[in-house]
Amino acid sequence: MQVDFTLLIPEFMLAGLGVLVLVVDFSVPWASRGAKNGVLAALTVLGLAMTFAVTLWMQWDTHEILYEHLIYVDRYALLFKALAMAIGAAVVLISMEYVHTRIRHAGEFYALIVFAVLGAVLMAGAAELLTAYIAIELLAFCLYVLVALSRGDSRSGEAAVKYILLGAISSAVMLFGIALIYGAIGETGFRRSELLLEAVFGPTVALGLGMFVAGLGFKLSMAPFHLWAPDVYEGAPTPVTALVSVLSKAAAFALTLRFLAEAGNATLGEWQLALAILAALTMTVGTFTALVQENIKRLLAYSSVAQVGFVLIGIIALNESGARAALLHIAGYSFTNLAAFAVVIAVEAKTGKERIADYAGLASRSPFLAMVMSAAMFSLAGLPIFAGFVTKFLLFTSAVEGGLFWLMVIAVVNSLVSLYYYLRIVREMYVGEAAETGRLRLHVAASVPVWFLFAGTVFVGVYPAPLMDAAGAAVGALAPFL
Repeated sequence: MQVDFTLLIPEFMLAGLGVLVLVVDFSVPWASRGAKNGVLAALTVLGLAMTFAVTLWMQWDTHEILYEHLIYVDRYALLFKALAMAIGAAVVLISMEYVHTRIRHAGEFYALIVFAVLGAVLMAGAAELLTAYIAIELLAFCLYVLVALSRGDSRSGEAAVKYILLGAISSAVMLFGIALIYGAIGETGFRRSELLLEAVFGPTVALGLGMFVAGLGFKLSMAPFHLWAPDVYEGAPTPVTALVSVLSKAAAFALTLRFLAEAGNATLGEWQLALAILAALTMTVGTFTALVQENIKRLLAYSSVAQVGFVLIGIIALNESGARAALLHIAGYSFTNLAAFAVVIAVEAKTGKERIADYAGLASRSPFLAMVMSAAMFSLAGLPIFAGFVTKFLLFTSAVEGGLFWLMVIAVVNSLVSLYYYLRIVREMYVGEAAETGRLRLHVAASVPVWFLFAGTVFVGVYPAPLMDAAGAAVGALAPFL
């Protein structure tokens, strides 16, 4: 059994960083809220950056399974760990102005983001079902509190109640599914479960797997488990909405792909069609429901549901090209969605408005914000020279290679339909007349990550080779099972 604790130093650093942010918040006599917010945000970003660097340095060429197959330390986990830390740092920076004006407890806000990143990191490295469940709950509890953190907003409390209740139900379903799987095969490790699942696959195992996947479906907001997403996205503080839309999905996809590759590959024929139908349902429900939305956060919620359906194509194909395409789409989606939410946060912080109509004339009030939002919408729609075009093309190709031509056709139709609501936002920004004439300026702390996110959205679309190489190296850890 591998018991080298040094391989978990990044996880220890994240836990220590979260505690440090809370201690500094409580113990320092702050001169003003602005000083407190700035110092705590800087401490959080610096800590995440240091942990990011240490993780790359220590785990770049590592491939270990720790503690009797509980935790993986490999290139696959490394990719998602780096992505989770980058997401956390970006959310902290783009939310500083919002936190200063609307969140009373900055220390708790930043600390919970760090602990949420820790949960996502552990999900990426989970090697067995109970470890995965604990990591999921760590991430979920942090998000529950973050959603409720805006005490003066009744929508935040309502969203938190819905999120907690439905999240508790999904957690119970998932845990019961794990119990059924363990009762049937006597094993919870992913790699050790594959042959056992194939040997004893029957009603009990099928029910257990179905319940576990249903729990993951809630975390992914996969139809029909997506009903919580629009209300939570709309009611939560907007920086929290950005975190939920990106971090939780990236972590859940990391876990889902590894679980299906290592434990589910032997029974591929038993579940592939069912998941393909769910993928088609997810992208179709998300796309067509987004058509009638008037609130920008609800529209992005249904857009996220549709994007989940697209990523599922690569996971369901369960070949190397599909897995690589899924990882690319997750990374590209993360850049793109964070860029879009950075604009939403900036507009809401200045105007307090969330309706799509309120973005009319944004190009005249802030050309840079309009440019970033346009790039994000074009990428989500899958238009050329943006990240979404490359990643969707690879996903569609993997579907054909996996014999899922009908699913590819449904995905293409949904992509074409989605052009309406994505381009509608662009039209409002450049053609609509602004109700107000004042300039909108991005907070200086947010400008750096927004430029990086914008550049990443375009760069991946123009020259995807570096990210494809990183995704290929990550998929290499799963290659024996694909």
